[in-house]
Amino acid sequence: MAKGYLKVNVYNDSIANPIKNAIVTIVKDGEQIYQTITDENGQTEVISLDTVDKSYSEEEQYEVRPYETYDVQVSSLGLMTTQINGVQIFDGVTSIQDVYMASIDDVGVNTVKEITPNTLWGNYPSNIWNGEENNEEQISPYVLKEVVIPETIIVHDGIPSNNNAPNYTVPFTEYIKNVASSEIYSTWPEETIKANVLAIISFTLNRIYTEWYRSRGYNFTITSTTTYDQKYTRNGTIFEPISKIVDEIFDNYIRRGVRIEPLLAHYKDKTTEDNYLSQWGSKELGDKGYNALEILRYYYGNDVNIYEANTTSIYPYSFTSTLKEGTCNIDVYFLQNALNYIHGSYPGIPLIPNPTGYFDSNTLKAVRTFQKVFSLTETGEVNEQTWYKISYILTAVKELTESVYS
Repeated sequence: MAKGYLKVNVYNDSIANPIKNAIVTIVKDGEQIYQTITDENGQTEVISLDTVDKSYSEEEQYEVRPYETYDVQVSSLGLMTTQINGVQIFDGVTSIQDVYMASIDDVGVNTVKEITPNTLWGNYPSNIWNGEENNEEQISPYVLKEVVIPETIIVHDGIPSNNNAPNYTVPFTEYIKNVASSEIYSTWPEETIKANVLAIISFTLNRIYTEWYRSRGYNFTITSTTTYDQKYTRNGTIFEPISKIVDEIFDNYIRRGVRIEPLLAHYKDKTTEDNYLSQWGSKELGDKGYNALEILRYYYGNDVNIYEANTTSIYPYSFTSTLKEGTCNIDVYFLQNALNYIHGSYPGIPLIPNPTGYFDSNTLKAVRTFQKVFSLTETGEVNEQTWYKISYILTAVKELTESVYS
């Protein structure tokens, strides 16, 4: 019987509070097969568990699930008993399962969380292609001044329009590890894993750089669903080979040619043809000795290169401060050009002649008219609400214009 390995880390609410002497029980088909306690760091020893042979995760097949699953129960005095169902164990790989426990309250005395299958095994919806992501002429309405990696991002656990879905603030590197662990298999060649991690990082950084959701009025960075983005699995298992690679290259990303923004590196699915990364195809190229960049260029083109981004402790926003009459800076210049572009579809909004970056009376008039048209408070000043409304309308106008002339 093949063997995989599991290490459980237990925390009280956050990683800053490891729980000593928590009782960790491994369950299979309702029966206890192993029990241990956590050390002073909230960690168990590495536990050896039976699993299926590695060969099933190295070939595209749908007869045998390429990993075994176990349930992990954790209890500790004064805390809600927590159970994680569906922890995935691969042959020869160490799985890392973090468990966050909450204090006992009026809600109940236990909580059960389910880990969904890997996207290569489970049945997930195809991505809704908007077209703008891969249009070489597409220019984002408002973008950040540079590509940066924030410490945390906000993940919406559902489709964008589902207002009942929760938002989770997740460390950037943990998000990348989670998505990679949900989208590919940890038994694959190292260069294949690197290529996929770079694609996942780049996709995420594109959402950040273009403020894709914020410019549309949402208060999150990215969603957890394959319908729109990448698969994020709340409480998901992280696999050690993937974790190590993410820690090594988390500040790297890919972009195409002279374009500044990170590539929105989609995966290929049943609705797409060429120019998108195939998970299984990347595995085959890794087996043939291709390195990560060669794999990425095979799918995204030879003008793709790897770049390094700076990290920041503060989440980046394109909106920095209120713009008003007398302000003179690059943001005003962007504002003036955006309003002039919108004027093409909304001729009632006055054209601003010769944009210079100085917020003059013509700009004031255009801003007030825009605010009136879109039912905003007519202050003539561009606050955060007006800034992102302009961004949203500009995006819609550009999409319509480009669809007409494409």
